[in-house]
Parts: sequence; structure tokens; C-alpha cells
Amino acid sequence: MSEKTTASLPIVLGLLTAVGLFAIDMYLPSLPEIGIALNADDGAVQASLISFFVAMGLSQLVYGPVSDMIGRKKPLYFGLVLFALGGVGCALAPSIEWLIAFRALQGVGACAGAVLCRAIVRDLLTGVAAAHLMSRLMLVFSVSPILAPLAGSLVTTVGSWRAIFWVMVLAAGLGIILVATLLPETRTAEARSQSNFRSAIASYGTLLRDPHYLGLVFIASFGMSSYMIYVANSSFVLIDHYGLSPRLYSVVFSLNAVSFIGASQMNGRLSRRFGLKRLIRTAVTGFALASLALFALFELGLGSLPLMCALLFVAYGFLGMVIPTSAVLALDGHGKIAGTASALMGTLQFVTASSVIGIASIFADGTALPMVATVAACATAVLILATVTLRQKPATAGANAISETP
Repeated sequence: MSEKTTASLPIVLGLLTAVGLFAIDMYLPSLPEIGIALNADDGAVQASLISFFVAMGLSQLVYGPVSDMIGRKKPLYFGLVLFALGGVGCALAPSIEWLIAFRALQGVGACAGAVLCRAIVRDLLTGVAAAHLMSRLMLVFSVSPILAPLAGSLVTTVGSWRAIFWVMVLAAGLGIILVATLLPETRTAEARSQSNFRSAIASYGTLLRDPHYLGLVFIASFGMSSYMIYVANSSFVLIDHYGLSPRLYSVVFSLNAVSFIGASQMNGRLSRRFGLKRLIRTAVTGFALASLALFALFELGLGSLPLMCALLFVAYGFLGMVIPTSAVLALDGHGKIAGTASALMGTLQFVTASSVIGIASIFADGTALPMVATVAACATAVLILATVTLRQKPATAGANAISETP
């Protein structure tokens, strides 16, 4: 790669991933307004978020193997076009049912950036170097939870909630331009020639039989679920229960992203000094302790909005170390099928998150306690999985070589 490409790669990959994240975060302040405008209850409005998650998760099973066979750039173009078409449909949706359907189409498109950007990192780097680049990506696309809700609330001050989806269409156009001008093809012709649908099916079988890979994937999956449950419920809890304005909600919501960004940027330095396994063990422990303390205080009736914000700030800071590190460890031993491995990872993450949101919605009562309890349950699952998985030896020598980097 040229020096220009190397310098721009974290920005391009981060922005491509942020396109999908904006589709999640940008319309959160408008969820109550959407319910009123389309005469839909809270559960139906949340279904538009769940349909996005499910579509984004399942579609990765196709994008990953296809990108192994034909390269990374063509599937990226296809996904960005679908994302734009879904945005147009959402902007014009006459009912909540149509909004849910077009959000699913957006999810099919958005997942291209999520799965292929991870595969591109693995195409180019492994081990600590990959962890460093993944952390730099976190710096770029973790800005999304800070800017997206704020941008959404600002857009609705000059237009309705529908204008938010037109902004997403413009973001997809920007993504297409970036892919065309700044992103090289990272899947070599030789590697593509060795991939086909039969090998893809065999690769999925290999991955599903690898307990070390699956353990690391589910560490990230339940970690992501703990954040997505906050995404799905925060607008109702903070706006309806605590009485925050949409703009103030955006500021409070963004605090967790600040913590996530700051912590993730220490990954490269800390992993070089202590090793990836030791780093993830420490981060998982901190994440679980903060989440369980928050639940205990709320269960005892001592919870408050400032306390919830403070402990979630700590918890999601540790989570900023858990997710990129576990992703690097999971993919490092499967470089020859990086697209497929990244796809299965993404699918399991989003299906897990969707399932957690669906189960938690049964107990939602508009207060913070059900949301906090679900975050604590996910953190407990992450702690148990990390304790078991990190004692295992990776299935490949490559993974083992980097997992104990001093």
C-alpha cells in the first residue's frame, strides 16, 4: 500500500462502519416522536430497531463468503446502495409496518461495512498491529454515538424525523465515493481463486467446531448486547422517565461513547505491554464489577440518573477494551477465511443482541431497572465466557502466537 492509503485507511474503514452505526444512533431521540406520528406503541417502534439488527446480523453470512470469493470492494458498493434505498423508503414510510420493512433493508446494506472492514483489517495485519488498527477504527466510528444522536436532534429542529433518513442517504453516497477513491482491494486474486461456496460451507463448519473462536465471539456478542440494550431503551428511560429533552438526552447518551473511545485508544499500548489475553481479562473484570454494582444499587432503591450515568461510563470504558481485543483474537487464527470468520462473528453478535433486546422488552416498564438488570446479566455472561475461553488453547498456531504477546 502507498503511504497515502496507509494514512487514510483507518479513517475510511471507520467511516464505512459509522454509516451503519449512524443508522442505529441517529434516530434514537426521535423514537417517541415516530411512535406518535405513525400511531405506534413503544414495542412497535422498537421493532424497527430489532428488524435492523436481525437483517444486519443474518446478511453477514452472505457478505463474508462472497467477499472471500470476489473481493471486498464490490460487496461494499452493493451494501451501500441497498442502505441508500432503505433510507429513501424509511423517509417516505406511511406506516410503522413499512418503516420496519425498510429498516430491515437498511440493515442488509449496513452490514457490508461492519463485516468487510473487520476482514480488511485481517487481510492486512495480525496480532498487536491488528489490535492497534482496530483501536484506531474505534476512534473514528465510536464518534458516531456522540455525534449521531446530536445530529439527529439538530436535524429534527429544522425538519421532521423523516429528514434523518435523508441524511443517511447522503452518508451512503459519501461511503461510495470513499470506496471508489481511497480504498484498495485487499483480497488478493490468489486468495479469491481458492474460495467458493463449497469451501465457505466447510469454513462455517470449521468455525462452529472451534470453541476458542466461538468463546471469543460470544464475549464480544454479549458485550455488544449490553450496549445495544442501552441503545434500545435509553430514549424511553431518559426522555419519558427522567424527563430529559431530546437534546439533553443526546448529550447524556454521548457520555458513554466518550468513555468507550478513550479506553479503546489505550488498547495498542496496553496490549504491547501486557499481552492481549491479560488485557481482556482485566477489562472484562472491570466491566462486570461496574455493571453488577449498578444493578445492586438500583435493586436496593439507591439508583439515580447521575449514578447510572457514572457507572455506565466506567462499564462501557472497560467494554471499549473488550470488544476490539476479542475480535482480533477470534479472527487472527482464521486469516485464510477472514471474510467468513468476520461474517459469522457479526451474525452471532447481532442475533445475540436482537434476542437480548427482545427478551428484555418483555420486562420493560419505562423505568431504568429492567435495562440496568439486562446490562448486568450480559456483563455476567461476558465474565463467565472469558474465564472459560481464555484458559483454552487456540485451535491454530497463529492465534496462539499472538494471544500471549508480552
